[in-house]
Amino acid sequence: MKTRAISIAAAAMLAGCSVATTVRQNTMAINGSSATIGSNTAAIRESTMATTALVPALQGVNGLRAPLESVAALSPTLQGVASLREPMTRVAALDAPMQSLAALNAPMLRVAALDSTMSAVARLDGPMQNVAAMRPSLDRVAALQPSLDRVSALDVRLAAVAGLGPQLQQVGSLGQPLERVAALERPMSQLAALGTILNRPLLLVGIGALALAAWGLVTFVAVRFAILSASRAHPKSERPLTV
Repeated sequence: MKTRAISIAAAAMLAGCSVATTVRQNTMAINGSSATIGSNTAAIRESTMATTALVPALQGVNGLRAPLESVAALSPTLQGVASLREPMTRVAALDAPMQSLAALNAPMLRVAALDSTMSAVARLDGPMQNVAAMRPSLDRVAALQPSLDRVSALDVRLAAVAGLGPQLQQVGSLGQPLERVAALERPMSQLAALGTILNRPLLLVGIGALALAAWGLVTFVAVRFAILSASRAHPKSERPLTV
């Protein structure tokens, strides 16, 4: 019994010590919690003051409700713009070419100043097509290059011929005499035919012999006719002559 009482007393003492320690720790925790609550209260007070200062700003934000709703209505459009990220990236990669193109401002202005000239050139479409249709003829003319080179080599001679202008004018004044000479073509042809006969002596001799024979025959016939006429006119006075 005595031992049991000692054990209970010892347990009570240990429990009392444990309770005292727990109470002490709880008191310290409560004090710490009170300090934390006090600091939180101060922080909440400061936050409340700051929130009170933000009331005008919050009212201004509330005034942005309609614009924000409008911006929210742009969600599909903004999504479409967001889908342009890759194309815009490729466009951004064209920075150097675009700068080079911008450097062409002055040349492009000069080209723009050629508008009337380019319009006139555009009106040459039909003539240019006609010229293009002349390609076979132009090819043949190009094939004449050796002949044209030889003609160009005649420059000195042609210059000399050009120097004969006065003489050629005098020759031109002989047009009418030359026409009269041309009218003599037939007699000259006959004379040329006689010239060929003169170039053949035997033929000429034969023609001469035939001419003499014909002349003799004509003379004989004429004499014979004269004698006959005379004998008929004087049949009794004279005896007719015989030939």
